[in-house]
Amino acid sequence: MRLLLLSNSTNPGEAYLEWPKAEIKAFLGDRPTCAAFIPYAAVTFSYDEYETKVAKVFAEFSCEIKSVHRIWRPAKAIEEADIIVVGGGNTWRLVQLMREHNLFEVVKRKAEAGTPYIGWSAGSNIACPSMKTTNDMPIVDPQGMDTLGLVPFQINPHYLDAHPAGHGGETREDRIREFIEINSDVFVVGLREACLLRREENQLNLIGKNTARLFRKNWITKELAPNEDLSFLLESTIPQVPFY
Repeated sequence: MRLLLLSNSTNPGEAYLEWPKAEIKAFLGDRPTCAAFIPYAAVTFSYDEYETKVAKVFAEFSCEIKSVHRIWRPAKAIEEADIIVVGGGNTWRLVQLMREHNLFEVVKRKAEAGTPYIGWSAGSNIACPSMKTTNDMPIVDPQGMDTLGLVPFQINPHYLDAHPAGHGGETREDRIREFIEINSDVFVVGLREACLLRREENQLNLIGKNTARLFRKNWITKELAPNEDLSFLLESTIPQVPFY
């Protein structure tokens, strides 16, 4: 499998998808390609707008974007695509519509067969076994939380350390610790902004200018450095000794 899983699309003061451009270009290579774009996470703006915004960036990589919302049979667009791209937005809505259009099976099959997959935010969430570590409000019922399972661990995009003054609610770390308390055999990668995970077959690396955080029940939380090899997260057996 070849996966590029981004925390976010845009940093403050930057153009759309500006920060990961070099990584996307390196991931896609030099030959012209055509990507099926899944825009279903968009809620407050149209799929047409989303397609236009993404297509403008990917044109710089000689990659043509074709949004599945324009096609009567979205699964056919996935079948014929060189690349699969899944945009961010609301994960609950994304999962609901992908399930309605029967896209999970075809996306999973194509990605596991080697079709490159690029996702950001919600698009990274659904590469995990479930959507349970999303930050998004459940605005719809997706009829189940299971997702693609292209990686065996969970991602929490947009991971934040901050606990704003005057805020009496739980921090992001608190919420993740609730998850691992119930799901004790699952790793969670807290992916900070301007970070991504790149999978090439059985090789997994953290890329970006910030560190990430790794959580698992009864393990001391570990800071993951940029360019760190995280391939052990893809293995069926975990390391014998927890991180310290």
